[in-house]
Amino acid sequence: MPRSRAPIGRRVLLSTALVGAATLAPVGPAPAASPTPTTRQQQYAAAAAEYGVPESVLLAVSYLESRWDTNAGTPSTGAGYGPMHLTDAAYVDSLGGPAHYGPAEDPRGDDSRAPIRLGQPAAGPPAEAALQTMDAAARATGSGKQALRSDPRANIRGGAALLAAYQKAIGAPVGAGTDPGAWYGAVARYSGSDNTASAATFADEVYATVRTGAARTTDDGQRVTLAARAVTPQRSWLDKLGLRKMARAGGVECPAELACEWIPAPYQLLGDGTNPENYGNHDLSDRPARQKIEYIVIHDTEETYTRTLELVQDPAYVSWHYTMRSRDGHTAQHVRTRDVAWQAGNWYINAKSIGIEHEGFARQGTWYTEALYRNSAKLVGYLAKRFDIPLDRQHIIGHDNVPGTVPSTVRGMHWDPGPYWDWSHYFDLLKAPFHSTGTARTGLVTVDPDFAANRPAFWGCTVDGNGNPTSEPCPPRGSSSVILRSAPRHDAPLVTDVGLHPDGSPSTMEVSDHGARASAGQTYAVADQQGDWTAIWYLGQKAWFHNPASAPVANWATGFVVTPKPGRATIPVYGRAYPEEAAYPPGAPYQTITPLQYTLSAGQRYAVGGVLPSEFYKAYTFAGTFPADWTVIRGRTTYVQIQFGHRIMFVNKDDVLIQPSAVGAPR
Repeated sequence: MPRSRAPIGRRVLLSTALVGAATLAPVGPAPAASPTPTTRQQQYAAAAAEYGVPESVLLAVSYLESRWDTNAGTPSTGAGYGPMHLTDAAYVDSLGGPAHYGPAEDPRGDDSRAPIRLGQPAAGPPAEAALQTMDAAARATGSGKQALRSDPRANIRGGAALLAAYQKAIGAPVGAGTDPGAWYGAVARYSGSDNTASAATFADEVYATVRTGAARTTDDGQRVTLAARAVTPQRSWLDKLGLRKMARAGGVECPAELACEWIPAPYQLLGDGTNPENYGNHDLSDRPARQKIEYIVIHDTEETYTRTLELVQDPAYVSWHYTMRSRDGHTAQHVRTRDVAWQAGNWYINAKSIGIEHEGFARQGTWYTEALYRNSAKLVGYLAKRFDIPLDRQHIIGHDNVPGTVPSTVRGMHWDPGPYWDWSHYFDLLKAPFHSTGTARTGLVTVDPDFAANRPAFWGCTVDGNGNPTSEPCPPRGSSSVILRSAPRHDAPLVTDVGLHPDGSPSTMEVSDHGARASAGQTYAVADQQGDWTAIWYLGQKAWFHNPASAPVANWATGFVVTPKPGRATIPVYGRAYPEEAAYPPGAPYQTITPLQYTLSAGQRYAVGGVLPSEFYKAYTFAGTFPADWTVIRGRTTYVQIQFGHRIMFVNKDDVLIQPSAVGAPR
């Protein structure tokens, strides 16, 4: 959700009822193995032997936390560090944090109504209990917290020590030679979940990883392998943890294998209750019968999970459909999918989308756990199948891909989940991987850099006391973003986004400035090629990215493109697909079809994401107390969704030719 970044004071970054980790009786280490393990694989084996944990269990738990990555010693969105995700909420809290929606924003994005005026949210209450597994790991291993945060070997030993302590605490057998299935309770507790459903979901994913095996090269170049093996989880150990039983609410819209609860966003009148247009914090509807759901919007919260739940339950705030917790992927639903949440800042998109918030911070670049990625993919896959939403980046979009509604709103649109969300891995989990569908002659490319190796030199991940980004470089980390330049050379200026830089100056490497970036999974029309450089059409200009054959960052693709009809020098580009004035019935105010500040010129080509009817959902008054005014106004105008820049946009179908991408492609 990010836009403004003013800190709102210290926050507690993680809370849970499970604080026993900090008071567990430490399990002392056995004598250190000799010689000292050097490879990451050896470090896992040595820690497993030292603390009596089956190596397969240790590897699988670590994989579900971090995919064995170190993340350069930086914290996750759940305040966890290192391959084992040892949590240190007190330390991360001391670093401060950014803000959520600001008071000047209108997440509803409907200029036919008075803007939502958000007050500055009050600071959240003190933590009920912060997860602080780092403390217990430090006591059990004798390692300092700084080492546990930054040294992978120390971190892995800390995770092994915690698993052994959890196993001992419930009276289960300990020893590297014990049946891995008997460690189900310890694995479930390691999730940090406060309920049996989420803990079991985490543990089941760990054991599924043991059964299937895994192998990959980590972000610091270490090859790690978990050999597949048969295992039968002993789920009865879960009952020994004493976690709360979470009853699944009737009607909650989640896949059966996902731990999901109903925490409703309030729909109620505000003020003195006499103004039918003064209500919050979403609109009722009857989707998909009333309108087809076209999009799923991926957000990050810019708040902790606990604080996010407080905000979505405030009737004077805004809403989204789901929130997902980082440490274990636990999910809460707030708005029924049939209803319209005020989440994306564009009313046309809101009326036709489902919004999912993920606990995270885009500017700080903190990483997401594998548990969150996997559970999010389960939810998105379920929703996409239910509502017939294609699993591609034209329909599964980030908040940063939602266009501004009119020229004045373009600069204020949010840019989450940001350049550090791993879109390629996410679509692998969705079983819709990005791959080549064309050749050098088919005229399209789908961006797909190697996430771990692609590390753009962003700056501004930290902010000063006034909430302004500093010039300090961001920590080097993997990214989904490919940088776009105005000429085919590394020292050329970045391309310009006149919506973000009205003075025509080039875009920058400031982490929130996406005006010169293409993101993994996005498809663009090829404009030119020179040596190791490829140009795409982007915001009305040629945008070049380094794309050597030895290490390509894009796949050839095929599909359809639009270009202006003959005789048209330029055509307008829109941020919403609204009907023509004649379509509005008497009494329904016409929503002006306002072009954005961009134009599409003759000779340029842009990838087609779909052909859409013009629609405006008129929903002005609170239902129940007053007569409902729900009306979908549809016109004769048809729009084509295109990948115009980093964001999707729309053109009038009457203004363009739709052609196979190979027709007229550069040779």
